[in-house]
Amino acid sequence: MHLRSRIHEDMKAALKAGETVRLGAIRLLMAAIRQKEVDARIDLDDNGIIAVVEKMVKRGKESLSQFEAAGRSDLADKERQEIGVLCAYLPEKMSPAEIDAAIEAALRETGAATAADMGKVMGVLKPRLSGKADMGAVSGRVKARLA
Repeated sequence: MHLRSRIHEDMKAALKAGETVRLGAIRLLMAAIRQKEVDARIDLDDNGIIAVVEKMVKRGKESLSQFEAAGRSDLADKERQEIGVLCAYLPEKMSPAEIDAAIEAALRETGAATAADMGKVMGVLKPRLSGKADMGAVSGRVKARLA
């Protein structure tokens, strides 16, 4: 089942079950997907939808830290629930060993040896690891490996 279909089915199930927080999070996700499609004038595939979900999760985590800092546990709890709903649509994260193996393979493919080759390595890794690993952390590992 495609990710868009799964999200739509989950939205119907949440509506029938009366799960307001889950329904709200899914509706926000659907709206963000539609907005991205309208802005870019494209139909998003699963990878595009995953990118939208990742962006929403990142934004939610930032909001969560602000709510906690302000002592708003009620809003923080709701944000945690919404993040949990959104994370269900993300692919399973790769282990550090799998990430290191992918980095090594990309280094061999590109023949990268210095920090100047980092762009080539990241260009190979991004499509492979997008959604499966934190690309900021991957970038740091590649930089350390090339240094």
